[in-house]
Amino acid sequence: MAQHTNKLAQETSPYLLQHAHNPVNWFPWGDEAINKAKAEDKPLLVSIGYAACHWCHVMEKESFEDEETAAIMNEHFVNIKIDREERPDLDHIYMDAVQAMTGSGGWPLNIFLTPDGRPFYGGTYFPPKAIYNRPSWKDVLVGVAGAWSEKRNEIDAQATNLTGHITQSNSFGQQAVEGDIDWAELFSREKADTMFNNIMNTADRQEGGFGNAPKFPQTFTIGYLLRYYHLTGNEQALAQACLSLDKMIQGGLYDHLGGGFARYSTDREWLVPHFEKMLYDNALLVSVLCDAWQLTQKPLYRQAVEETLAFVQREMYSLEKGFYSALDADSEGVEGKFYVWSRAEVEEVLGSDAALFCAFYDVTEEGNWEHTNILNIRTPLQQFAAENNISEQRLQEMLQRCREKLLERRGGRVRPLLDDKVLLGWNALMNSAYSKAYSAFGDPQYEQVARENMDFIWDRFSQNGLNFFHTYKKEIARYPAFLDDYAYLIQALIHLQEITGNSDYLYKAKSLIEWVIEQFSEDDTGFFFYTNKAQEDVIVRKKEVYDGAIPSGNAIMAFNLQYVGVVFDITVWKERAIKMCAALQQAVHRYPGSFGVWATMILSNVGGIAEIAIVGNEVEAVRRALLRNFIPFRVLQSAPAANNDFPLLTNKPASPETQIYLCKNYQCSAPVNNVSDLIRLLKNV
Repeated sequence: MAQHTNKLAQETSPYLLQHAHNPVNWFPWGDEAINKAKAEDKPLLVSIGYAACHWCHVMEKESFEDEETAAIMNEHFVNIKIDREERPDLDHIYMDAVQAMTGSGGWPLNIFLTPDGRPFYGGTYFPPKAIYNRPSWKDVLVGVAGAWSEKRNEIDAQATNLTGHITQSNSFGQQAVEGDIDWAELFSREKADTMFNNIMNTADRQEGGFGNAPKFPQTFTIGYLLRYYHLTGNEQALAQACLSLDKMIQGGLYDHLGGGFARYSTDREWLVPHFEKMLYDNALLVSVLCDAWQLTQKPLYRQAVEETLAFVQREMYSLEKGFYSALDADSEGVEGKFYVWSRAEVEEVLGSDAALFCAFYDVTEEGNWEHTNILNIRTPLQQFAAENNISEQRLQEMLQRCREKLLERRGGRVRPLLDDKVLLGWNALMNSAYSKAYSAFGDPQYEQVARENMDFIWDRFSQNGLNFFHTYKKEIARYPAFLDDYAYLIQALIHLQEITGNSDYLYKAKSLIEWVIEQFSEDDTGFFFYTNKAQEDVIVRKKEVYDGAIPSGNAIMAFNLQYVGVVFDITVWKERAIKMCAALQQAVHRYPGSFGVWATMILSNVGGIAEIAIVGNEVEAVRRALLRNFIPFRVLQSAPAANNDFPLLTNKPASPETQIYLCKNYQCSAPVNNVSDLIRLLKNV
């Protein structure tokens, strides 16, 4: 039997460690593998996935654990395993290539490269035997190996074309911005209406969300609708945003026992999720649910936030105060097994309460999915209580009691794998979510978690206060931080400053923006590359502008530049943010669902950004009262006394009554003494 030289055992990624005992001679990405490919004149076979990916596990079991398949891979290729969450820069590049070749993408991502890293063939999941017009993985391996030895010129031409395509795709949707920007044209109410109408053209008005199955949360689009309603009073926008959130919370996407949301729904009705729970999804959903609660005061939204953050602290929060990355979809090799129920087991646990519980949560003898049951709510609680002649309070108490019993029973099952690496950007997103939750509900625990997590980030990820790493686990921080990491971190510092009044967070945000400008700028356009200028192991420096599952780092940087530019009166930063929006405006107006954060950035300038300063002895109480309100288009600073380092706090002396100033371009109206007066002023602007 051939000797195996799998090199993954020393890695920290749970995904790579899952493959450390495969008979495939896996390498991590790095010089050793690339130099071996060059020395032996073999193509690189790069397989990219992540720990919570169901089909990644399937392909491992079918192909990478198979000795015969591994022998083909080891003979003809230098094999590299990549965790897409550790190296999103590589994933972006090679996903672009596969999408260009096949018209679709996903994970696992399997791609063949020349020894110098240029892609020439690839796809996603390949079965062990040809089926549904998909070639078998062995057929692919043999075919590529044959082409490498017999059609090298064609492969080289394909690699050159694909690399050129990836480079050109960097400019998609961007227009050159010459001369002065027509502010009124760029930030017109008409453009805001156009984006709203284009969103509603894709809206599912029965089941919520946007587009067809599979359905993703699309929190940025919901956030736009909430802000558009705030600006215009358009009830249709609020209705679609709330319908979407209601259906997600009531459906199987939401974990009704343990809290937290799965990544997406495989069906239109939000019943059947892909069961993995990702940190970033839960951060983004908590944030938009806080917005929705501030607007509507709907108890369902507060409950979902509180239960989700309780889940995060219970299952995804380390003793060091960092947030883990994900929970797997599978347990015992079966997708969703940890979360689903038979009617018999529910009856066994709940006894006399089972009938009403099963009726409420759609639990049947035959099951609602593959002969088992995913808990979901078909009838809202208020209506269900009336139909069953039970008070809402009594029903809620009974359901809570039942959920606790079932959660305890579920705790005895084999748990899904925890991906316990800690990612800088995703931690920053969750940090912002905790700040948003503190703003909405005032629970001091949320502020404490945000502060402690930020201290952890600064202590574990930072090399010198500016140069950060991307991932951390067990005392080891690795890989230079990417644009997203910095953008989300700066945004989290802004949110922390708002809820604490601590100006140190603003100084840190300013220093990090200066670092990002130095390390990541594309000077000709004002946009930012995904990787820093010193990183040399990528064939292309990508520019990411789409708002996908997570926000575009460029979109968040536009927000950061504008906000911190106002705080410190740095005109060039404010102008750069506007120029970035102007360069993308046509794509954003046409496809707001793909550019949700950009759309919201443009909308904020349609309504105008309120500059709010709170100064006085009772600053904490007044700030707390103000934060409860939905004031989306704002810069907020607060301090016990004037601070001449900041234009908004300059020449504003403390007084016995804390004063609230509403300003525009640093010109302030007469101060008011309470939040309700400020809200009235904002409505009259």
